[in-house]
Formats: sequence, C-alpha cells, structure tokens
Amino acid sequence: MINWLRIGLVFLLLTALTLVLLPVQLLALRFDWMLRRRLPRVWHRAACYLLGIRIRQHGSLESRRPLMLAANHASWKDILVLGAIADVVFVAKAEVADWPVFGWLAKLQKSVFVVREQKRKAGEQVNEIAARLAAREIIVLFPEGTTSDGNRLLEVKSSLFGAASAAVASAPEGVVYVQPVSIAYTGIYGMPMGRYHRPIAAWPGDVELVPHLMGVLKAEAMEVDVDFGEVVEFRAETNRKVAGATVVDRLRSLLRDRLYPRSR
Repeated sequence: MINWLRIGLVFLLLTALTLVLLPVQLLALRFDWMLRRRLPRVWHRAACYLLGIRIRQHGSLESRRPLMLAANHASWKDILVLGAIADVVFVAKAEVADWPVFGWLAKLQKSVFVVREQKRKAGEQVNEIAARLAAREIIVLFPEGTTSDGNRLLEVKSSLFGAASAAVASAPEGVVYVQPVSIAYTGIYGMPMGRYHRPIAAWPGDVELVPHLMGVLKAEAMEVDVDFGEVVEFRAETNRKVAGATVVDRLRSLLRDRLYPRSR
C-alpha cells in the first residue's frame, strides 16, 4: 500500500512540475531563448530525486566547445541522469518521437531525431547535429544505437561520429571534442547491484515499458555512477574511424572498470 501511495505521489509531483515548466519551455523554444537549454536540467534533476536515483559523478565535463558526449545506453533513465548533470541535447532514433510521453518530452528538449536506415537523409541529419554543435550545444550520442542489458557495451557504429567530423569546419579553433561518458547502475536498496538486479535498471528493447517503469518506482533507491573520460579531438586531418574507435575503447574501459572493479 505504501509503495502505491509513493508511486501516486511521484506521478502527481512530476505532473505538477511539468505543467509549471511547460509554458516557459514552449516560449523558450518559440523564441530560441538560452533558457530552453537550461530548463530541462531542472526537470531532470527533480525527476531523479523523485524516482530515488542517486547520481555519483566521477571526473568532469569537458569545458571546451564544440562538445559531443558519447555514452553507453542501458535505459531511458540515462537521459534523466545526463540531463540532470549538464545542459545537453540528445540524438535519438526517429521512432522515439512517436512514443507516448517520452517522445513529447524529447521534443520539448529539442532532441535531434535520426533515421539510421535511410542513407539519403544521413547527410541532412549529420548537418543538423553539426550545426547544433557549432551553436555550442552539448550533443549526447548513444553510439550503440539501442539499449543494452546494462552489463556491457554493445557493438558500436563508428559512422555515427561523422557529425563530429562534419562540425570541424565550423568550429572556431578547428577542433570538435568528443568525450566518452559511462553510465553504470551500481546500487539498489543501499546494496551493490549485480547482474541479478541490473534488469531493474536496464531497459532492453524486448521489455515492456509500463511494467519496467513500475519496477523502477517500486525500487525507491537506485545508485548510478557517471564517469567522464579523456577527450578525443576531431580535426580536419583526423581519421574518423580511428578517432571513433579510440572513443569507443575509452568508453568500454570506463564502463568495465566501474561495473567490474576487481577485474582491473
């Protein structure tokens, strides 16, 4: 009974906060105010607090711009976590735009929606991401292209780093910075989270959203470690595949060392 009361209260408070911030964000989007980049961070922080997601940050966000963050992807909660840490914009697959609630929220944050299966649109999408990078927005890329089980990094498509290369020409100093960021769900109920409990945190594509969301709400307390790694510089002369592989290697190491510290 207490769990259901808490779940109802969380939904009520999140709904109230959304209704308060919504008209301001719509105006900020309409007139392209800087506030449109900052307001989502307020919402994400509140959402993490209400859902019981405790964030531990290791390392720091790169201060130079243009900046792209390359992160592993285990769950929709990754968006809340990164959105609570920095004013970021996400690159999402096109179908996310049609999802109930999540698609609407993604549009309010002015996410970049990409259609990966249609090569004829690839150039337009890369150009949009490059333009947003040039405008000093922090772009978050999930190079796995889908969610994992939270225990490992899936195969990564290095072609997705093409936007970083494309943005070099419009970068003030001719450099685009790509920073690997690992998101590791490591604790639940005040205890270390192992493989058994990680499905509560992770959201693989074959798991229905509503039961998963209820499981997260019932968990009450979840700990996540976010590690910011060493930046990789993309320049005009940079080999995109080599640089992308370096980003992926660093990301994989960050995630492995956080999830399996004894294996180091």
